[in-house]
Amino acid sequence: MRFPSSKMSRLLASSAVAAVLALSVAGCKTTRDDVTGSIGASAPRGALDELGDRYRSNPDNIEAALRYAQALRATAQRAQAVAVLEQATIRNPRSMALLGAYGRALSEAGDYNQALDVLSRAHTPDNPDWRILNAQGAVLDQLGRHGEAQRYYASALKNAPNEPSILSNLGLSYLLTKDLKRAESTLRRAASKPDASPKVRQNLALVIGLQGRFAEAEQIARADLPEAEAAENVRFLRDMLSQQAESKRPGRKSYMPTPDADG
Repeated sequence: MRFPSSKMSRLLASSAVAAVLALSVAGCKTTRDDVTGSIGASAPRGALDELGDRYRSNPDNIEAALRYAQALRATAQRAQAVAVLEQATIRNPRSMALLGAYGRALSEAGDYNQALDVLSRAHTPDNPDWRILNAQGAVLDQLGRHGEAQRYYASALKNAPNEPSILSNLGLSYLLTKDLKRAESTLRRAASKPDASPKVRQNLALVIGLQGRFAEAEQIARADLPEAEAAENVRFLRDMLSQQAESKRPGRKSYMPTPDADG
């Protein structure tokens, strides 16, 4: 429940189905560090330049392309990451790792339909990859196709039972359909796993807060956030829910925040 600068997008910033969302594809293992190791959002400029030089000296090298694109994504250079991975997949059209990274980069850039097409080629029905299934679900959620997304998460769970990143995305998918009870139970299941990330717990805090249980939400948020920040997030959530209630009065326009595709 770590909200970014735009307050209304912050409400679901950590859900990001990401995604993604993943992508979050969303609070899942389909983000920057899923292919070749983490570089981190604060990668030094020199490291980025070195990876770029290595890629340009041998653009046919899959590992070099993946590392460079990963660094570009970590520094929010999404269009450049897409361009690198597009060229790399043209040179290596059968590389599942490249296709997976390319699909996720497209999703981060907001090109969801193309992301779905690319991700569908990043694994095969006879050898499904739960990470790709999870990413596909996150993209479908971004497109508002929540029923389809949940079927992809169910398939991913068959390959990786109790994987917290899948459960987290599934819980957020329920949240997007306003099924808060199922969202909470699914996120509690995700948060109970030893390898659950802090983002999973923040997503759980968000869902509990949306049900008006602010003290419980703040207690969960404090496990990973400074006390002042957890309290600030809950205060924002209170204010937002109050504003939503006010907007439902006659003559008021209702506003429902939308998820942040970047996770």
